[in-house]
Amino acid sequence: MELADDIESLKGVGPRKAQQLHGLGIFRLFDLLTHFPRAYEDQSRITPIGRLQAGEDAVVAGVITGVQEKRAGRRGMLILTALVSDGTGFLQLTWFNQKFLKQKLKTGRRIFAAGRTAYAYGGQGQLAMNRISSFEIVDDDEAAPEEKCGILPVYSASENIRQGFLRSLTRQLFDLADEGRLEVPEILPEKISGRYGLLPRRQALRSIHYPDSMQQVEKARYSLAFEELYLIQYGLLLLKKRTCEQQQGICFAPGGRLTEQAVAGLPFQLTEDQQKVWQDICRDMERAVPMRRLVQGDVGSGKTVIAMLALVKAVEGGFQGALMAPTEILARQHFENFCSFLEPLGLRVALLSGKLARGAKQELYDRLASHEIDIVIGTHALIQQEVSFANLGLVVTDEQHRFGINQRAVLERKGRLVPDVLVMTATPIPRTLTLTVYGDLEVSTIRQLPPGRKPVRTFVRGRERRELIYKFVLEEIKKGRQAYVVCPLIEMNEDSGLTSAQEVYEELTAGIFYGIPCGLVHGRLKQKEKEEMMQRFYEGKIKLLVATTVIEVGVNVPNASIMVVENAQRFGLAQLHQLRGRIGRGEYASYCIFVAEERTETARQRMAVMESTADGFALAEEDLKLRGPGQFFGSMQHGLPDLKIADVGKDIELLLKARQAAAEAVAGGEGMAEVLAALQLQYREQFFNITEN
Repeated sequence: MELADDIESLKGVGPRKAQQLHGLGIFRLFDLLTHFPRAYEDQSRITPIGRLQAGEDAVVAGVITGVQEKRAGRRGMLILTALVSDGTGFLQLTWFNQKFLKQKLKTGRRIFAAGRTAYAYGGQGQLAMNRISSFEIVDDDEAAPEEKCGILPVYSASENIRQGFLRSLTRQLFDLADEGRLEVPEILPEKISGRYGLLPRRQALRSIHYPDSMQQVEKARYSLAFEELYLIQYGLLLLKKRTCEQQQGICFAPGGRLTEQAVAGLPFQLTEDQQKVWQDICRDMERAVPMRRLVQGDVGSGKTVIAMLALVKAVEGGFQGALMAPTEILARQHFENFCSFLEPLGLRVALLSGKLARGAKQELYDRLASHEIDIVIGTHALIQQEVSFANLGLVVTDEQHRFGINQRAVLERKGRLVPDVLVMTATPIPRTLTLTVYGDLEVSTIRQLPPGRKPVRTFVRGRERRELIYKFVLEEIKKGRQAYVVCPLIEMNEDSGLTSAQEVYEELTAGIFYGIPCGLVHGRLKQKEKEEMMQRFYEGKIKLLVATTVIEVGVNVPNASIMVVENAQRFGLAQLHQLRGRIGRGEYASYCIFVAEERTETARQRMAVMESTADGFALAEEDLKLRGPGQFFGSMQHGLPDLKIADVGKDIELLLKARQAAAEAVAGGEGMAEVLAALQLQYREQFFNITEN
């Protein structure tokens, strides 16, 4: 058997169970092996019930002596209670909304449970365990709970896939490996494993699932996190190396009258940061190696101007340029801005829109193929098969995290020669994460905002101030301004207690904003409906737009000077900063009001940081400290995998060591076959360019 085999190849996994495992992201044996525990229970220490104290974490074993079932609350929540005894005392175990347990909780059956103890119903009497982290109901023919003791893994599970079943499957994997029937190959060269004190791979995997001690867990986690970071870094560095060694780029001439005209014709002076980034790009474009550069800059820092100058340089060299934007409305806005500036210089600019009629599209394709267009701007439509270029020299991707590496690669391959690539993002990335997220690119940063950009005054207010807040918004709209209201949910959800966009839209349009043109935009609308609503807001036909975070990367509306974010504590700092960047783009004073319930110290800290800081990079660093990196791959560079075990927020030193080791291995071609096989297994889609070539 191999790690790539389907999960149904294990005993006990039929089509139905396989479907349920798919819900946990487990499709292959490899997915199960890397479904790492989220916690552990040291069940080697069973506490007699008679010795339990309220407020402590404990493991207990006993016999169910009685079961009760009742309903509570408006929605009739099911509460199941079992009274358990081990001869030294009684303990009440409680489960909420666990319907599947009704048939399993039977008087006389033995149960093994771990969790936190408290007094039942808040009184000074019967002890209860309401926060049960895991439990096992043991059948008569099974081993007694005492014989199951040890440090057991606690996995992310589901109603249908319980801890016991997942443990039986992972044990089955290790049995197969011990019998030599399942191959778990080493990936890292011995030299690297020895230098960094890493455990053999199979040993590390066994220890992370079934450790003998928590010290063993730490050693295993260190080894597996190193391996994970090493693999991704190796893949990114190999992409970079192959670009340099195997691809002949375009060597653009330095200077040039047209480019000089474009720089001189700008209605403002480039900031110091912009000038430095422009020099980086010129230097890259004038080398024979294809440019692969990321420009990251805060919202409104002037990245698009630099991209436009790079496209002019490409056209002056006799080539064509393409700019890919994440939404049609943003592409149209780029097109309008580029036309007003570039057409007087004699450049031919076109917009490839999904709204174009078939005939108009075909005409545009023909003009691109015959070099009658110098610069084309569009969305994903640019990577369609029908699009071909006479002489593509530069590809610019706006809001890089909205596109995958492979989507970018499709556009790059449309050139007769290998085009230069410039990618832009307004999502500030903590310095510590840049290597990991953009390891295949050179990185330039614009931190300064252009002079004249209006600061956005930011306030954090409680829900009790909502009426006053919306009166202020109405006053601004009556002055001729426009406003955004952002909500975390689309529809009302009783369980969450959060304000939804639909609910707020109905409340505001029937109340204080009755008679004011309002719009609602969210992710469930069809793309065409979203685009039309945003266009109407852009044109000023809608004065107040209620939205979810679909506006995070949106259109530039200089007249929008106010934003209210409901339940702001539910958003990340970087996301709040992106949202805030939608306003403050015109000549008017701008206001951002975060309506938040600061129930925890962390929530208070985060909101205080938003109120006092406008620097997106500082906010990104703070967000990393307060929330951890989370799924940073998914949010920053769409298409790269989330980490399964490494935590870049805590593993910075490990990341740097793994990158150094990967750089040395890539340079020497060491262990490439093993790494490519692992990349093919783990990250085939993300590293298609190197695993399939």
